[in-house]
Amino acid sequence: MALGIDYARQDCSLARTLEVVGERWTMLILRDCFLGVRRFSDFAAHLDISRAVLTQRLAGLVEAGLLERAGTGHAEYVVTERARGLWPALFALAQWGDAELAPRGPRRLFEHEACGTRVDRTGRCPACGTLPGPEDLLTRPGPGADPSVRDDQVSLALRTPHRLLEPVDVRGAQRPG
Repeated sequence: MALGIDYARQDCSLARTLEVVGERWTMLILRDCFLGVRRFSDFAAHLDISRAVLTQRLAGLVEAGLLERAGTGHAEYVVTERARGLWPALFALAQWGDAELAPRGPRRLFEHEACGTRVDRTGRCPACGTLPGPEDLLTRPGPGADPSVRDDQVSLALRTPHRLLEPVDVRGAQRPG
């Protein structure tokens, strides 16, 4: 029996979710959007993804209402309110990866900007007890980050502490040395 290519016969909300975000690269594109990556060329450089696949994934995310294409020419892709609802799932997956697959510690740290306190594994701020949204979080590389893995302009820009959802200054990123 051949494997199916979709989840159409599954009566399950998880299956429906995977129809939207389950293709390879899609969650990484969303991760990058939350980190502030917005331009097609920056996604392509940072993810090492083919332009054809990237075009298809971005179009699918726009069609699903998770990203909005803003501007003309060198358009930018911006996270929608609908996509913000995926932030807890993205955060949880990254936290699981840090705990289970990163022996040197978390690759990225998240801090509640209002308190200046690092959020816990559930995304909650231990200082004030709130569950801040992505727009209220600062991020920076953690002890498990390995700067020798990538030296593209996007990776360099993402090493600078910054607020989630705000565009990263990719053009201003400087290679060390």
